[in-house]
Amino acid sequence: MSFLLPPVSFLTPTTTTTTPLTLAYIDRTRNRSRAMGVTDSGGQAFDRAQELKQFEESKLGVKGLLDSGLASLPPLFIHPPETLSNLRPARPRPGSIPTIDLSGCCDSARRPAVVGEVARAARELGFLQVVNHGVPAEVLDRTVAAVKAFHEQPAEAKARIYRRQSDTGVSFFSNVDLFLSKAASWRDTLQVRLGPKLADVEEIPEVCRNEVLEWNQQVERLGSILLGLLSEGLGLSPGKLQELTCLDMRMMVGHYYPYCPQPDLTVGLTSHADPGVITVLLQDQVGGLQVKHGDEWVDVTPVPGALVVNIGDILQIMSNDKYKSVDHRVLANPNREPRVSIATLYNPSNSENEFRPFPELVSSDKPAAFQQFTFSEYKRRFFTKELGGKSLINYFRA
Repeated sequence: MSFLLPPVSFLTPTTTTTTPLTLAYIDRTRNRSRAMGVTDSGGQAFDRAQELKQFEESKLGVKGLLDSGLASLPPLFIHPPETLSNLRPARPRPGSIPTIDLSGCCDSARRPAVVGEVARAARELGFLQVVNHGVPAEVLDRTVAAVKAFHEQPAEAKARIYRRQSDTGVSFFSNVDLFLSKAASWRDTLQVRLGPKLADVEEIPEVCRNEVLEWNQQVERLGSILLGLLSEGLGLSPGKLQELTCLDMRMMVGHYYPYCPQPDLTVGLTSHADPGVITVLLQDQVGGLQVKHGDEWVDVTPVPGALVVNIGDILQIMSNDKYKSVDHRVLANPNREPRVSIATLYNPSNSENEFRPFPELVSSDKPAAFQQFTFSEYKRRFFTKELGGKSLINYFRA
């Protein structure tokens, strides 16, 4: 669920889109996809670098490709057999991802029980859903509807902010790791910086501007609550994570997973672990998110009114392995109804802060499991790998 735009040194720049270029790309893609047919798994020779360049310069995103009448996947979206071999709906496992009621977190008598539930989920699964979190249902609905409305605008309207640089704090793109991954995934993304410095408000698309600003207020408040509960769950003071600026850097990524004509040949989002502190996810009712639990994939079944929370790599490191950052993925969407999700990523705002396991969690019986590092070093290493291979837990192990 996570993405931060990489530093400029890791970017492949885009060029200005022209209508003839876009039309030519659509025609070439249609013809090539027809020629490949359903059974081709990417073996047909094609110039991948050229295909990537043309797709990026078209600024269409996958929604634009679909709207052009595409009936089968372009080669660059077809994943290798090792990725496709275990893509299937997970076996039903009711209650696998716990749903936790946060209504007692402000009650001194009930708070310890809430802390215990949150900490247990963070230790055992790395994922949980929360209800009675204080975000009104109508805000949840408006936010999903606004992000969906952005993505369903004509391609020309979205192309204005199609970019991989984020100087203004607002960008639209397809696949954050497009130029690093083995194959592209079937989704588009609207990214907006929420903090510590809010994106240029005038750059936030008008169709979702008010809703994004409202969402920022809600997730800042909720993030403070969640970080406090997670801190206490480690036996630390409620403000410990906030003291390390873990609430300050917030990024919103609004993903759009349109109908996929060949969902058995691609994914919506490749398997990965989130790099930051925590992620809070608002998802619609379409489904498709799966979490790795042991050797099995578990569906994160949408719960009306709930928000999904997961632990990131940084928090696993600071917790000295008490909390778990786990792999998760999104299947390609086989439904005519698009899947929409809005992830808010919480990261330290001070890139030169040094991170390591909390001293309070290190002892002779439980030595530090990780080396010390700065967040800037962590980001540099993160952005030199494709999304599917981005967990840095093992790299920083002591």
